[in-house]
Amino acid sequence: MAKRKLPAGKTKKPAVAKKAASNKRAVDKASPDKPDLAEVRAQIDGLDRQIQQLIAERAQWAHQVGKAKGKLAAAVDYYRPEREAQVLRRVVDRNEGPLGDETLVRLFREIMSACLAQQEPLKIGYLGPEGTFSQQAVHKHFGHSAKGLPLASIEEVFQEVAAKHADFGVVPVENSGQGTIQSTLDMFLTSPLMICGEVELRVHQHLLSRTGRIEDIERVYSHPMSLAQCSGWLRQNLPRAEKIAVSSNAEAARRARNADDAAAIAGETAAHVYGLKTIAGPIEDRSDNTTRFLVLGRELFPPSGHDRTSLLVFIRDRPGALYGVLEPLARRGISMNRIESRPAHGGLWQYAFFIDVAGHVDESPLRDALAEVGENAGDVRVLGSYPVAVL
Repeated sequence: MAKRKLPAGKTKKPAVAKKAASNKRAVDKASPDKPDLAEVRAQIDGLDRQIQQLIAERAQWAHQVGKAKGKLAAAVDYYRPEREAQVLRRVVDRNEGPLGDETLVRLFREIMSACLAQQEPLKIGYLGPEGTFSQQAVHKHFGHSAKGLPLASIEEVFQEVAAKHADFGVVPVENSGQGTIQSTLDMFLTSPLMICGEVELRVHQHLLSRTGRIEDIERVYSHPMSLAQCSGWLRQNLPRAEKIAVSSNAEAARRARNADDAAAIAGETAAHVYGLKTIAGPIEDRSDNTTRFLVLGRELFPPSGHDRTSLLVFIRDRPGALYGVLEPLARRGISMNRIESRPAHGGLWQYAFFIDVAGHVDESPLRDALAEVGENAGDVRVLGSYPVAVL
């Protein structure tokens, strides 16, 4: 069969709609008690061909987008996070089941990831080694067609993106139960990088070991935050085991694979990567355990329609200074999601405030509020305006 040529105008939606209607009629005609298996499989095979054909057509149109933009320097120049967020929100808005929103978003993310990789795969730095939750966040946000670059520390992720050795970076910034990762915030005090996205990842912790027997365990390795997230379970089930903090959960898994009396707390991905068996899981103390990650880049992107802005505000040392910063936001009805202070590194007892607010810096009312905030603060730096995480 000859390949269908890329249409010069719109795709042939009516033909696809007619086929879908025909498939629906065939399903409706089937007996509700016992449908004919051969007919059902034939319908699925036909749908698979249509899906594959439409994905190929989408990839061709994505290639046309690259041509329309002209010759650009690298894959990073083709990537537009605000556009991806808009596409994924429409996926959620259209969804009528039976598949859940999260499943459909994941499928469309992978399609977009593969289409973008036609130009060149994005290079994404993350806190490694392989098998960390940071790597899972990379896959959730950029899809599996992006090239992950495992790095030794959060500081190194910042450095590699700033040096253009990585197109973007993904770093953890806060956990729903344990709070903020201070080392990430501190990097923004000196780094020129921008925040251009966020990822919310449900984190499920598992106890892993080489033997798979809990009675063998005398010590448990994990990242300090993961040990804290599972402290209740550990007190109840391994009260005598030594708890040893390491740089990452993947590093914990790497150590645990070398001894029968050692275990690691990590995700299931780490078990597959390092050949460990699951003793128990999930073992986190809170069922809603979620970590928020930031996507680091080198530029500010346009509004997506549902955005968040992160600010770094240096306060003048005078009465009511913080009120003068927050009041213009409140007066304009701008929601503040988070505020946290950190030593400013510019002088003794001087502090900077990290503030997350709703909206994009290029749009009112936030744009107008920030102009007034600047009059009351020593300095205001926009760390980034970026799409709110889509699931």
